[in-house]
Amino acid sequence: MRRAHGSFVDFDMKGFADRAEAELLATGEKVRTRTVETLLELTSQEMRISELAAGGATNPNIAEQLFISLATVEYHLSKVYRKLGIRSRMQLANVVHQVQSRGGTTNRSGRS
Repeated sequence: MRRAHGSFVDFDMKGFADRAEAELLATGEKVRTRTVETLLELTSQEMRISELAAGGATNPNIAEQLFISLATVEYHLSKVYRKLGIRSRMQLANVVHQVQSRGGTTNRSGRS
């Protein structure tokens, strides 16, 4: 049910997402609200990839810079999009910018 809820949110199917959320809540599960603060819950690899993507790097550029495969970049970006409840690089750039403008850090080492 959690996976279905995530998919409905990703596909912007609010009605189905609401029903899945209600079912999850009925079983005692908690549904995480997607906010800008969830950016701070990304893994360090997801964070690095997010920052590069938000800065305009293409997936092949990110793969080359981080010495990882293109498939790995795509995998991590899909996880980031799901965690943040977004669907585009523009939205990702906006989220990263919002965190930075609030004085927050966009990586776990404490550097901005």
